[in-house]
Amino acid sequence: MPLLEIKHLTHWFGGLRAVHDFNLKLEPGEIRGLIGPNGAGKTTVFNLVTGFYKPTEGRIIFMGKDITGKRPHEIARMGIGRTFQNLRLWTHLTALDNIKVAFYSQIRYGLVGAFFNTRARREEEERIDHEARNLMKMLGIDQYANWVVSGLPYGIQRKVEIARALATKPRLLLLDEPTAGMSPAEMRETMDFILFIREKFNLTIWLIEHKMKFVMGLCEWIQVLNFGETIAEGPPKEIQRHPEVIKAYLGEMVEL
Repeated sequence: MPLLEIKHLTHWFGGLRAVHDFNLKLEPGEIRGLIGPNGAGKTTVFNLVTGFYKPTEGRIIFMGKDITGKRPHEIARMGIGRTFQNLRLWTHLTALDNIKVAFYSQIRYGLVGAFFNTRARREEEERIDHEARNLMKMLGIDQYANWVVSGLPYGIQRKVEIARALATKPRLLLLDEPTAGMSPAEMRETMDFILFIREKFNLTIWLIEHKMKFVMGLCEWIQVLNFGETIAEGPPKEIQRHPEVIKAYLGEMVEL
């Protein structure tokens, strides 16, 4: 059974069709890429899967359960984590606090515990702090725990955002342009980092990316969108040679 299955997904923004008849079967442990020119509908697909938009048509099945139309927090609790194209970190908080925020979706002490500072609350806050620090250590960023995010190098900020997504304990991780703004050296490091977290956390990873060398070197299967429709899908070598893919990218500074 696929971990994620999407059937005939379509979405309209008023009179604009952003995604049309999108289909996917994502197997456990896979690293899959979703590529296409700017405005092709890639992030819209991610927003539909994670509940930020409600599909006009189609179904989204995750681990055998229909999640179509569910809210983002419900989908996150079911095991789908994500990052965003533009960093959505709280830049005035420390890296540690940004990650701890994600653990609060799992708290059990409730409003009474928070208000009266009960023993249960104190114990759970200690557990969250320990788990967040342990996660940062596993990812090699624990030395930045007390740094305010705005003062961190950009590549580290990206890792903090991924760590925050991992704190929700996902089975499926969606990465929206994880190397945006990175140097070639940072891009290579991020590739290794993604391979590491897949093995360490037993993840399935689905990513959007414009840097084709990154996609071709990392993904096992690639799907290509143009004007909201799938124009090609297959292994990297096949996608590189596909005439419709080459045509779609003409005029853009993308090296295939």
